[in-house]
Amino acid sequence: MSSREAPGQLGRAPSLLTRRWRVGLFAGPYLYQGTVAGFATLALANHLAADGHGAGAVGSLLALIGLPWVLQPLLWGPLLDRAAPHPMGAHRVWLVRGLFGGQIALCLLPFLGARPDPSVLGAVLLLHSLCASLADTATDRMIVANVPEGELGRVSACTRAGFVTGSALGAALFGWLLPEIGLPGTAGLLLALTSALVLAAGLVRERPGDALLWVGPPPRSIVSEAPRVLAAHGRGVVRVLAAFRHRAALLLLALCFGIDFVLALFQVPFAVAMVRDHGWEAGGLSQVQALLAFLGGTLGAGLVGFAVDRIGPAPALRRLCLACAAAFAVIALIVVGGLEARGGPVILGLASVVPALLYVALQPTVVLASRAEGVSATQFQIFMAAMNLGDVAGAALAGAAERSASPAATACGVALVFGLAAMRRQ
Repeated sequence: MSSREAPGQLGRAPSLLTRRWRVGLFAGPYLYQGTVAGFATLALANHLAADGHGAGAVGSLLALIGLPWVLQPLLWGPLLDRAAPHPMGAHRVWLVRGLFGGQIALCLLPFLGARPDPSVLGAVLLLHSLCASLADTATDRMIVANVPEGELGRVSACTRAGFVTGSALGAALFGWLLPEIGLPGTAGLLLALTSALVLAAGLVRERPGDALLWVGPPPRSIVSEAPRVLAAHGRGVVRVLAAFRHRAALLLLALCFGIDFVLALFQVPFAVAMVRDHGWEAGGLSQVQALLAFLGGTLGAGLVGFAVDRIGPAPALRRLCLACAAAFAVIALIVVGGLEARGGPVILGLASVVPALLYVALQPTVVLASRAEGVSATQFQIFMAAMNLGDVAGAALAGAAERSASPAATACGVALVFGLAAMRRQ
C-alpha cells in the first residue's frame, strides 16, 4: 500500500528538485546524527567519567559507537550505488529504513538501568550506529547525485551546521538531564526528540511523484533484481578500491584518517582529565562543549561554506589546516605554561571549533574526488570511513596515549599532523 500526493499536488510535494528542500532533507539526518552523538559521545561520556570510569573505558565506548561507521563503505556503499528502483525512491527508502532501525535500537536504552556497564551501553549504541550509518550512506548518495557543484559549499555548511547543532543540543540538554533524572529518563526523552526528527526527515521525496510511504512486499522488479544487485555489490567494491591506486586519492585518504586519529588522541583524555583532575562537573563540561560546537558549526560553518564556494575547496582546506596547526601549537604553549586547568575553555575551543570549520572544506574536497561513474557513494564513504577509523583508533588508544605522553607533547604531535596536511597538493 502506498501513500502519494494527489495528482494536482505533485508539483508542490517536497522533493530534491527544489533547493530549499535539498537543504532541509540533507540537514535533517545530520541534525538527527548530531543529537544522538551529543548524547552518546559528549554527555554520556562525561557522565561516565564523573562516575569514575577512566579514559580507557570511555575510549572503548566511543570506539564501539564509531565501529559501524568504519565498516560503512563495504556494508552500504555498493548497496546504495546499485539500489534498485522503489516506489519511495531508490535511495530514500534506505534512508527511512535506517532511521527507523536506529529508533528501534534507541528503544533499548531505557531498559538498561541507571548505571549499566559501559560495554553494554556500547553494544546498544553500536546497533544504533549500524542503522544510522545506513541512513547516512543514503543521504550522502543523494548529495553526490543531486547537488550542483556550485552549491556544495553551502550544502556542506548546512549539513555540518545540522550535525553540530544537534551535537550542541544533545550535549547541553542530556548533559544536564543525566545527573538529574538518570539514564532511563534521559534516554526516553532522547527517543522522543529523535522520533520527531525522523518523521520530519521522511517527508521529503527524491522526486515529487515518489510514494511518501510504502508498506507491504517490495515490487516484483526489486525481488527479481536482488541476485544481480548482490553480485554487483562485490564487483562494485573491487572497482572502487581500484580508484585508490592513484597518489592523490591515497594522500586524501591518509589525510582523512590522520585528522580524526590525532584529534581523538588529544580530545578524549583531555575531556576526562577536566572532570577527573580539574574539578569540572560533567554537565558543565557538556554545556561548554555544546556552546563551542554550536558557534563553530553555525556561524563559523556558514562563513567557511561561502568561502569554499568562492575560492574552491582545496585552497580553503589548506588554509584551515594551517589554522588547526596554529591552534594546537597555542594549546601546547598553554599546557607548558601550567594554565591547563584555568585555560580549559580556551583549549576546548581551539581543539574543537577550528577543526569543525575544517570539515566544511574537507567534505566538498571528498565529494569532488568521489564522482567516479557508478561507484560514487562507495568511494565517498571510504573517505568518510577513513575519518571514522581514525576516530575509533584514536579513541581506543586514548588511554595508552595518556599514559605515555604529556598533553603538551600530544598537542605538538597534532599540530605537526595538520602542518603536514597543509602541504598536500592536488
